Amino acid sequence: MDLTPSQRKPQETTWLWFLKIIAGLLIVFLLGLHFIVNHFLGPAQGLLDYNAVIQYYNNPIIPTIEIVFLIVVVFHSLVGSRSIILDLHPSAKIIRIIDIVLIVLGSAAVIYGTWLVIVVAAK
Repeated sequence: MDLTPSQRKPQETTWLWFLKIIAGLLIVFLLGLHFIVNHFLGPAQGLLDYNAVIQYYNNPIIPTIEIVFLIVVVFHSLVGSRSIILDLHPSAKIIRIIDIVLIVLGSAAVIYGTWLVIVVAAK
């Protein structure tokens, strides 16, 4: 098992590698915050039905945390996926196509997830 620290790949910019590492740390923080807010500070009986979720999302902090969590998770997962694909040493043309596909997928996921959180929070 290789326990060397994470290293950027030749086709990966230093900034992208650094942002991937920061996003990973943010995920740990936001996941902890998500658990605390949803499981310890939420309603004592839990979010067991639609009305409880709607009422809970009326607090503007909750949708904000969820949207930030969504953005960080999508970014980290797609940059990590790109990094795994780079291990296969694709050509520059394939890397450009993969970049476009990942940007479109990530944008669609963030737009849809944000829209969904806003719709639920607006009820």
